[in-house]
Amino acid sequence: MANRFRWLALGLMPALFAAGGALAQQAPIDLAPAAAAKSAKPAKTAAAAPLPAAEAVARANAWLDAMRVLTADFAQTGPDGRRSEGTLSLERPGRIRFEGPRFEVVADGRSLAVIDRKLDTQDEYFIAQTPLKFLLADHIDLARDTRVLSVAQEGNAVTIEVEDRAALGGTAHVTLVFDASTYALRQWTVIDAQGFQTVVTLSNLDLATRPDPALFHIDELPANQPGNRRK
Repeated sequence: MANRFRWLALGLMPALFAAGGALAQQAPIDLAPAAAAKSAKPAKTAAAAPLPAAEAVARANAWLDAMRVLTADFAQTGPDGRRSEGTLSLERPGRIRFEGPRFEVVADGRSLAVIDRKLDTQDEYFIAQTPLKFLLADHIDLARDTRVLSVAQEGNAVTIEVEDRAALGGTAHVTLVFDASTYALRQWTVIDAQGFQTVVTLSNLDLATRPDPALFHIDELPANQPGNRRK
């Protein structure tokens, strides 16, 4: 689970290395509907007031659950600060492909393979071991599938921080960033159990075109071939 597994995390999205420990101490937020607030004078600014946490999570869930297919460009900043770019293809449930100049991360509905072309290695994991498994589920419910730590809105971005204790290697913290108007997913940060952070930013989202099913095929290499490992 060394550096190649951090590619796998693919920054599912911003925090500093130290944030991993701080988030671990936070309690989950209360997502129960808030009581109606007393009427107040209208704000002088035109900006919309932030939504209650429960409503923000519900809108994020609705966008994610409706996203059955996705094609997008991504830019990733890894734990070492290096930036890479590539394309993302997704078809739920269970199928995703990140492809960059050096690596591929492919999920075929059951397994997820991390392929490093430079090192000529292919490591495989079960999808359930990865920090992003809840984004590949048939039905997405952040409050059910993760521990929601915080919800915040600043400008045109809504940030939802969650904790996944079932990730391979220990607890992972994931920060999801949504567009405040459409609740489209724009960015994510993953901080793994070792405190390594990866950030992925999406652009040019296409929610209508179904990706070629061949993109999600994982070549089965002989078990005795060097560089092929099942984690």
